[in-house]
Amino acid sequence: MPPTSKPLQKLGFLTIGLFDEADPRRGHESTLEIIELGERLGFDSAWVRHRHLQYGISSPVAVLAAASQRTSRIELGTAVIPLGWENPLRLAEDLATVDILSGGRLNPGISVGPPMHYDHVKQALYPDTADIEDFSYERVRRLLDCVRGKPATDFSGVKGFEVFSNRVQPHSPGLGRRMWYGGGSLRSAQWAGEHGMNLLTSSVVKAEESEDFAEVQLSHIRTFRAHHPDGERARVSQGLVVVPTDSASPEQRAKYEAYAAKRLPRTAAPQGPARMMFAPDLVGPSEQIAEQLHAHVAFREVDEVAFALPFTFEHEDYVQILTDIATRLGPALGWQPAG
Repeated sequence: MPPTSKPLQKLGFLTIGLFDEADPRRGHESTLEIIELGERLGFDSAWVRHRHLQYGISSPVAVLAAASQRTSRIELGTAVIPLGWENPLRLAEDLATVDILSGGRLNPGISVGPPMHYDHVKQALYPDTADIEDFSYERVRRLLDCVRGKPATDFSGVKGFEVFSNRVQPHSPGLGRRMWYGGGSLRSAQWAGEHGMNLLTSSVVKAEESEDFAEVQLSHIRTFRAHHPDGERARVSQGLVVVPTDSASPEQRAKYEAYAAKRLPRTAAPQGPARMMFAPDLVGPSEQIAEQLHAHVAFREVDEVAFALPFTFEHEDYVQILTDIATRLGPALGWQPAG
């Protein structure tokens, strides 16, 4: 291990939870089985993606509520819930409820901005307020205030036979420090730091100071910590797409390599008006991937990761990938399994 690399302290994974429209239960059950497998393999965290009007998990909080009853140790996260689809007060109630049920293991990751394809969905989502909805960081602040126990109403006390609280109930005291922001820009990194959140940085960033992905990601991490009350101790999780092939069959290796090759051209230069940059997928033996990660300047700045599983693979592929990550890649990065 190069002297500039820290031993990896926390190892997690992220899954999209795809399902067949004709049999949605099977896909959701597969996601829960993968989370259970992650706990058995010693992973520190399992994260689920969020997809609206698609064939992926549309209600990650509900899925993680189920996962909380089928696991006992592994942390459960969302990466990420787009707040443009949510009412912050109602979401705070759901998050606190699942955190209580899980024994304090929930790690909610969120982001802001208008819902995807907003012009097509706004009449269904916000028929009366579509043109005045606020999709700025203010929406995050409202959620944080509710989660952290600030008053949500000016009324509390007893009315008739019912007792009312002026803050969201249940209140889960530790949840406020386990809120994550999924950011890909300097502005998001700074805002998250200033508001005491944790930072999820993924395989997508905005090319602002450079066209080198790792250097851009490094600048986001350092900006975040420079503005966070905890400074260098502020939590950052890196979420690259990582696919070890140690125990893969020849057919699986061919599929994984074809998947990465198809996605590689988009990594050559910033994409679109927003100048978004994508990291190449890392596919190969664990020893090779470990060397690539140790050479990644942003990876060397963190001590926890949530490696993203590819979108379109089969259940048995995810079993092989997770097993290789836990038994081969993780130890090559200095990680030890939990429990």
